[in-house]
Amino acid sequence: MNTSIDTRVKEEAPRSRRNGQNGVHGGSTAIQELRVLSPSSPSARLLTLPHVGLPVPAFPRHPEKYGDVEPDPKFLPRNGNPYRTRVTLPMIARALKGWFVPYVGSRVRPGDFNPIISYLFTEWKCNLDCHYCWAFDNRVKGMTEGVARHAIDWLHDTGCRVLALMGGEVLLRPDFAHKVVDYAARQGFWVYVPTNGRLMRPDVIDRLGDAGVATVNLAVDSVADRKELPKALDPIRPYFEYLIKKQYVYGFSVFFNINITRINLEDVRRLTEIAHDVGIATDYHINETPMLDQPHFRHKSGNSTYITQEDWPAVDDTIDWLIEKNRSGYKMVNSARRLEEMKAFMRGKLQNWDCRAGQNSLIIRTDGTLAPCFPMYNASHDWGTAGRPCFERQQLADMKVECQPHCFSTLNHNLAYCYKASRVIRWVVQQAARGFQGTTGSFDD
Repeated sequence: MNTSIDTRVKEEAPRSRRNGQNGVHGGSTAIQELRVLSPSSPSARLLTLPHVGLPVPAFPRHPEKYGDVEPDPKFLPRNGNPYRTRVTLPMIARALKGWFVPYVGSRVRPGDFNPIISYLFTEWKCNLDCHYCWAFDNRVKGMTEGVARHAIDWLHDTGCRVLALMGGEVLLRPDFAHKVVDYAARQGFWVYVPTNGRLMRPDVIDRLGDAGVATVNLAVDSVADRKELPKALDPIRPYFEYLIKKQYVYGFSVFFNINITRINLEDVRRLTEIAHDVGIATDYHINETPMLDQPHFRHKSGNSTYITQEDWPAVDDTIDWLIEKNRSGYKMVNSARRLEEMKAFMRGKLQNWDCRAGQNSLIIRTDGTLAPCFPMYNASHDWGTAGRPCFERQQLADMKVECQPHCFSTLNHNLAYCYKASRVIRWVVQQAARGFQGTTGSFDD
């Protein structure tokens, strides 16, 4: 990260043009000005750490699973249910160690900073240029092995056990991604890998599965390839089909991550049906503009993906269709209530929702510096580095008053509900009643 760039915005955007209206504000921000990092910032000290590389993974650890191997039929969906109906003891143990035990620990340990999930930005480069996405800069070098190892070791010491690799595109360096997944999984992390799929060759899928990846987030916004939305399914069909088959061999899960824009509403429906047909879940985002100014972002003006007021009725219809599918049994990360709240967000009317960023979740940038959440990746405020966090309760609280109404983070919203004990208990009872045969529903359903 280039910490010399001042990402502060000099004035607040007019309320009628803020981020809740999905791009109408033209890149202005709705939150307070943040302090610029100084030359003596912790990031400078982090770069002096001695280089210690990541171990070279043993591969294959499970040679009987490598290659074009058919899944054991007992693990495949059955009885007309398109979704996975059987989970293995290792999958249950991984989920308990990754999510439940750290969550309980975070409730009993003192202090505000008790992370249970961290986003490790191994890359800030990308091989695609989605017109709504500002989250890459191809001038920025990827994370080094030394920073990755240091960050994972520190997270382990904090009690965190969910690690999400992030980018950019995390498979730009597949050997590096393999090393990170393997090293983290060997330490008991529940590891999440997002990708646009273009570099997801069968050998890469096997290496990640063999290393112990828990879930693959396949980001697709369109069925056919298109200039504005190149995260498309058609160009990666063979890889996708291999991924779907191998999830039952290695015991990981797959889901679609779909961004709702003004130009892909029909694709949202088609991708939802495709996901249902092959038995994977879906996760939806409503298109957002950058919360902070992004000098490198090339599509600030004239962006065809940004939702305008004229698009609201069509977007409402798509959201209503998704809610209907959700209630009919389609597996979705988003609850029906959260989908409904997309309409409020689109109109700039989303309320505060007890965001847990900087408390129970955080991001680690490619250089090892920290930030509370993804929208703050380019913020110049000093939140410390891996091993030296500097999250302050009052600063986070003051910032969230302004930024929460303009952010639609699925993860941090779900975390907020996790920290309402009654909702967690109710959800666990629901899953127990189903015999834990593939968890369904969200905390607020």
